[in-house]
Amino acid sequence: MQAATAPTRHDQATRLLHQRGATATPARVRVLQLLLAADAAMSHQSLQQAAAAGGHPFDKVTLYRVLDWLAGQGLVHSVAGHDRVRRFSLMNAHHAHAHFECGVCGRLFCLRGSLASAAPELPPGFVSDRVDITVHGRCAECAAASSPPPGE
Repeated sequence: MQAATAPTRHDQATRLLHQRGATATPARVRVLQLLLAADAAMSHQSLQQAAAAGGHPFDKVTLYRVLDWLAGQGLVHSVAGHDRVRRFSLMNAHHAHAHFECGVCGRLFCLRGSLASAAPELPPGFVSDRVDITVHGRCAECAAASSPPPGE
């Protein structure tokens, strides 16, 4: 009996597209693969560089179109950092979620948990479409790098 193998990122990306009833084009699959592998949200430029480094470069227009399409399908979301650069990540189970932006390295991370308790009370008749909360500080890597050695 052969052991089941874990799905590859290619398989995961293809499945995400098929669940939406969408065609799994090579560009869509590749962008989703890159985002599945990422530990933080990625800018257009970082996605383009990662794709080129992996031997599958994108032209700028194709990448913009794929990212816009994926966002429109609810597969990815974007958030702008303090530098006003949009960064993209996979949509997680918590559609309304906070982000953490490292002030040292500039990486942007999606945080788990609901924002229901953080959302302000709206006046009667107002309808909220989304709540954006970004926590600013230093990520674990940058905080460890800037910490004084123990005993100092």
